[in-house]
Amino acid sequence: MIMEWEIRVIEWLQSNLGSFASILGKAMSFIGSEHGLLIIILIAMFCYKKETGNKMALILSTMLCWLGMIKGAVMRPRPYIEYPDRVKMLVKVESGAAADNVSAQGYSFPSMHSASAAAMYFTLANSIRKRWSYIFASILTFMMCTSRVIAGVHYPTDVLAGLALGIFSMFIYDLLERKIEKSWLRNLLLLCSALPGILFVRTQDYYTALGILIAMNLVIPFEEKYVRYENSNSIIAKILRVLGAFVTYLVVNSLLKALFGKFSLNDTSLLFLLIRTLRYTIDIFIILGVYPMIFPLYEKIVKKPDNK
Repeated sequence: MIMEWEIRVIEWLQSNLGSFASILGKAMSFIGSEHGLLIIILIAMFCYKKETGNKMALILSTMLCWLGMIKGAVMRPRPYIEYPDRVKMLVKVESGAAADNVSAQGYSFPSMHSASAAAMYFTLANSIRKRWSYIFASILTFMMCTSRVIAGVHYPTDVLAGLALGIFSMFIYDLLERKIEKSWLRNLLLLCSALPGILFVRTQDYYTALGILIAMNLVIPFEEKYVRYENSNSIIAKILRVLGAFVTYLVVNSLLKALFGKFSLNDTSLLFLLIRTLRYTIDIFIILGVYPMIFPLYEKIVKKPDNK
């Protein structure tokens, strides 16, 4: 049941914020998109602390799998679909698909962007443990939540539920970290908690997150045994790490799409969705597990001028 006050809130925001609503919606949509979240994780992992980046990736991918299962169970349509005469769609979740393509655009409850913002920014703030980091996380999360309602893609209760799920996922991870000493077992339990969605979820966001979660279960032990890269003190080396990782992701993702064939965004078959999971498993494993093997080269490039 949709409560009338939720529609009125969306209508008021869209009618009173004007062009700013569209600008904010598009900006926050990118930050909370696949590419935006990947950049944040890469910066945390390759420029700040590897351990923090791994934790953010694990919490985020697990939470997104849970979110996909909740969406698949509740199946709440987005506001612009249910109330086309009252709510405008200012941004698409998946720009390349039709607005009414549920498999690509996803369901409304809960809000993925809101949940991702809460989980990502406050996990990072908990690692930094500075007052400014919590203020920054709070502002970004608030802006993300507000933008999703303004954009017409979520009801206010979707946003509140997303916030709760993001915080809950952080709590569960910290609880497992305190109770279970072996990291591989903790990560495997998170993966097991996400697998039931295969039985009933048919939206792409769930299978993307599942691929990332599977990859993280493989990446962390692989990197610890064969790569063992260290955090860098060089700003240039950090920039090269992130840029190289993002370019590698784009290249590998394009090659995998070509390898597995061109699948339609309208395809909701389990085979197509599992291939999507495999694609992201391979892609994330390469950029977070294999790619860091070249980090010593970046350090050599940075140090060369000092030796002359």
